[in-house]
Amino acid sequence: MADPNAVTNQAPPLQGVNFFTRDAALGDALRPYADLSDDPGLVRIGALAGSQEALSHALPANQYPPVLRTHDRYGNRVDEVEFHPSWHWLMEQAVGFGLQAAPWTSDRPSPHLTRAAGFYVWSQVEPGHGCPISMTYAAVPALRADDRLAAEWVPQLAATQYDVRRLPGAAKRGVLAGMGMTEKQGGSDVRANLTTATPTGEEYLLNGHKWFCSAPQVDVFLVLAQAPDGLSCFVVPRVLADGNRNTFALQRLKDKLGNRSNASSEVEFHNTIGYRLGDEGAGVRTIIEMVAATRLDCVLGSAALQRRALVEATWHAQHRSAFGGLLIDKPAMLNVLADLAIESEAATALSMRLAAAVDAPDDERARAFRRIGLPLAKFWVCKRTSFLVAEALECLGGNGFVEESGLPLLFRESPLNSIWEGSGNVNALDVLRALRRPESLEAWLLEVGAAQGADHRLDAAVSDVLQALSDIEGAEAGARRLAARMALCLQASLLVRYSTPAVADAFVASRLAGDWGGVFGTLPRTTPFRDIVERTIG
Repeated sequence: MADPNAVTNQAPPLQGVNFFTRDAALGDALRPYADLSDDPGLVRIGALAGSQEALSHALPANQYPPVLRTHDRYGNRVDEVEFHPSWHWLMEQAVGFGLQAAPWTSDRPSPHLTRAAGFYVWSQVEPGHGCPISMTYAAVPALRADDRLAAEWVPQLAATQYDVRRLPGAAKRGVLAGMGMTEKQGGSDVRANLTTATPTGEEYLLNGHKWFCSAPQVDVFLVLAQAPDGLSCFVVPRVLADGNRNTFALQRLKDKLGNRSNASSEVEFHNTIGYRLGDEGAGVRTIIEMVAATRLDCVLGSAALQRRALVEATWHAQHRSAFGGLLIDKPAMLNVLADLAIESEAATALSMRLAAAVDAPDDERARAFRRIGLPLAKFWVCKRTSFLVAEALECLGGNGFVEESGLPLLFRESPLNSIWEGSGNVNALDVLRALRRPESLEAWLLEVGAAQGADHRLDAAVSDVLQALSDIEGAEAGARRLAARMALCLQASLLVRYSTPAVADAFVASRLAGDWGGVFGTLPRTTPFRDIVERTIG
């Protein structure tokens, strides 16, 4: 008689799987732009990401969130954030891989695409620590508005050594960056900011309160404040060149739905020293370069969440038996997994296409594509992630509802990238703004048009979009519908050109041609489900 207390019919731990080399969708997404299949850095990231060592750090970093220490034992103001050792391990690896800002100073081919692939793979381990990595990456293009400030900070930001010492930037082996834009009364409407910046020679004195200050433990921040000639951007170091601490009064850490391993804070400035970046009154124009880069990382991060959730669901179904056989052999489960897989692959394809465009900074067409493609992808990919993660969690059933599975962590994280750096409405309206520039629409048309004639359903969807664009003025109420359709056309075009026929056909049939029930697992019955699912982890 079987032992009723024996553990049987449970999936083994997901470990020992190279998250890069076993990702066929990522390989197909990268191949049109660069041959990175044997890239040693990406292979190394993938191996570590799928190791037990890496996976053992994800849950503790979230179970023991950061703690704010405003004062030391003697009453001196210190304004420091303490993290669990697992956080520091994750950060050390990410910085060591150069995922923060190394591409900006790299002379290798396709540095930003390579970094995007690494960020996507490594974010599948634990998403929260990606915030300071992303902020550091995004700070560099904004800093280049001032040659002197760029020369001072960019080499340190691009260094691949994680250095937590509280020292002047020039004295550190490497530094990290954060951002302070939003305030209580304005939120996304940063022009309503009330923080002031008073010039005192080369320096400005900042006074005010930031409602969200990302990664308050880092070394330098880009901050918006009202200067005499209008809203301006400032570089605010935590430690000044003379070794004294800048005034950076942390009020509290945010108690967030997810992203719990990462510290987000409220901060007050009291005559805090800042250095103007760009012209007075040009704050939004200056910091928008940082916002664009962080938006790309939001898309990459969401694609990574989708991928990790898909892999967990597929792994479970491969090893779990129910109703007389493995879940992976059940037609209903195969439909769900295949549907999740094409959603994930479409997100991956679009995120890598956008990253490849960053490698062509002087190409007008690439810039125009980024201008329209980023808000489209940020709107659609990030918004779809919560639905996908919830369905993947359900594939594990009750096992997926417990913390040890890791799926609750992914689910709590899943809404974040749709909120950060402009929520859904902000990005949908940014799409409308971009479309008022003829080169943006032309860039979208060139991208989707590269697949013209390959699938009549995609051609029809593009025609529908053009019809909708004939009344672009006053289209705010329909901005979300338009953004969704344009994003789906982009994804479909990429899959038709670069993925397998099975994936492309299933995506176009369901997402564009309407042969879909609106929830995952309702693909057409003729879909080659197993062919699609087998691409997930081989």
